[in-house]
Amino acid sequence: MKSNKFATLAAALVLSCAGAMAQPAPEHVRSWAAGCANCHGTNGQAQPGLAGLAGVPAAATVAKMQAFKSGALPATLMHQISKGYSDEQIQAIAAYFAAQKN
Repeated sequence: MKSNKFATLAAALVLSCAGAMAQPAPEHVRSWAAGCANCHGTNGQAQPGLAGLAGVPAAATVAKMQAFKSGALPATLMHQISKGYSDEQIQAIAAYFAAQKN
């Protein structure tokens, strides 16, 4: 009986951790997005002549980041920066910028 309780508890712990990993904390996402500010402006609101990210649909940002990450889209820096993020982080960052006003 004890082993069943342990197995149930272990399964519940694994599932709760998996759920937590799927949704990063908002402060983590803001921190990741802040790394983009040097080139893309605070909250993705870039200065004229630079690529803004605020209000860009998340799917478009994800696609572009994945293209940089795979090398399909050449870049001076973004191909290196994009490799530093997991696919889940890229999705979270893209959703963050999509929700910002441009």
